[in-house]
Amino acid sequence: MRIAIISRNKNLYSTRRLIEAGEAKGHEMHVLDPLRCYMNINAKEPEIHMRGKELPQFDAVIPRIGASITFYGAAVLRQFEMMGTYPLNESVAISRSRDKLRSLQLLSRKGIGLPVTGFASKPNDIPDLIDMVGGAPLVIKLLEGTQGIGVVLAETRKAAESVIEAFMGLNAHFMVQEYIKEAGGADLRCFVIGDKVIAAMKRQAKPGEFRSNLHRGGSATLVKLSPAERSTAVKAAKTMGLNVAGVDLLRSNHGPLVMEVNSSPGLEGIETATEKDVAAQIISFIEKTAQLHKTRTKGRG
Repeated sequence: MRIAIISRNKNLYSTRRLIEAGEAKGHEMHVLDPLRCYMNINAKEPEIHMRGKELPQFDAVIPRIGASITFYGAAVLRQFEMMGTYPLNESVAISRSRDKLRSLQLLSRKGIGLPVTGFASKPNDIPDLIDMVGGAPLVIKLLEGTQGIGVVLAETRKAAESVIEAFMGLNAHFMVQEYIKEAGGADLRCFVIGDKVIAAMKRQAKPGEFRSNLHRGGSATLVKLSPAERSTAVKAAKTMGLNVAGVDLLRSNHGPLVMEVNSSPGLEGIETATEKDVAAQIISFIEKTAQLHKTRTKGRG
């Protein structure tokens, strides 16, 4: 198969591992920088060009689109879908998962456990907004933040009011969530492929920090999931429409709660913690499911 990886850097761990796994299985792997791709959008023969040449037809495309280029990256992926290339994750699903508020609303509609979340735009609503999520301590998250950036733990009501007022003053979009104290600064990253959790790790925040992201100094260890946690992770990925996803869960007193569904989960942390060849399992999934012109949405949405 001829497989394209949409990635800005072929030397990134995740991209490199996908190349290795694909070539080990005899596939022709190509890395395409989405910002170097440009499109001929027409009714008969949609095309993608790069460096002055039209790209050949690919059997499958693996999107590794960074959050900062979601709009353009999704447009490139959508063009591949229009041309009939099988996407590991579809553009509609990626855009859906990147919108934190929309994704939580979709998960809520399916009855999937979530931290209580509030969203408002006017300063007059701040007192009720804080009460809505159970009061302080609470977590305030910028909707555009990634890897723990723009996430604040407000330990007192006064601190919460100050941070919320500051964000509103900057016209920043944010949400307020209840703080799950019993999670103890840890979350679970569940790596979902298809309808299975194929690997999972527990990420623990470093002392004095409540964000467990590995980019922020958190540590990762192998973890055994409960049936409820597995079921929740798979259901969350399916709700987003993602074939491959990193679903982040919190262990709470009232069951697993979904914190986020990541459409481009990194491979380094999960492969190191679990010693599983996740990249090879992704390639195997593509081998089983890829068919030309079989995109569910066919670039719509």
